[in-house]
Amino acid sequence: MNENDPTNLIRVAHENGDSTIAQPLDLGARVRELRKARDWTLEQAAKQAGLARSTLSKIENGQMSPTYDALKKLAVGLEISVPQLFTPPSKGQVNGRMAVTRLGAEGSKITTTYEHALLAETLTNKKMLPYRARVRARSMDDFDGWVRHDGEEFLYVLTGKVRLYTEFYEPIDLGRGDNAYYDASMGHNVVSISQDDATILWVTSLG
Repeated sequence: MNENDPTNLIRVAHENGDSTIAQPLDLGARVRELRKARDWTLEQAAKQAGLARSTLSKIENGQMSPTYDALKKLAVGLEISVPQLFTPPSKGQVNGRMAVTRLGAEGSKITTTYEHALLAETLTNKKMLPYRARVRARSMDDFDGWVRHDGEEFLYVLTGKVRLYTEFYEPIDLGRGDNAYYDASMGHNVVSISQDDATILWVTSLG
């Protein structure tokens, strides 16, 4: 795999579920459904919610009625609101989620061409993948061919100046505040034409 290709940052979210509004579900079954939708083990989900594994197991199996405090911990851990523990979402997806990424707390991936700062990492089954990138590349020679991947992509220049190369268009120079939206299956590469590394915000659709 080409280490310069950010394709490996793209995680396609697979979602299943009925598209109609269902009747309220059994709490234990609902919690188990939400946990498995995230591919979490009992241990992982319990740690995320700040509960004992045995407590979560009893809740899922209907062996205990959780306190409101436990319900709040479950909701926070599963990244949903308390009411959503009792009623499935209308479109088979979790709604009302939010993630905050503090400056300096981003996950990072460094290659010879880009230094990626991954944003909103705590959210699973995302529709978009946002990340900030420091553009280290200065020439198309720094790349091993075109970068291509599924989905659409939005690029916004934060600092410096970049040159966006695409497979079917002439190269275009973009400065601070300039942006571009394009089909990511079209070959594309970005280089910095500033004295220093430029920084950009990238948002990639997932599927």
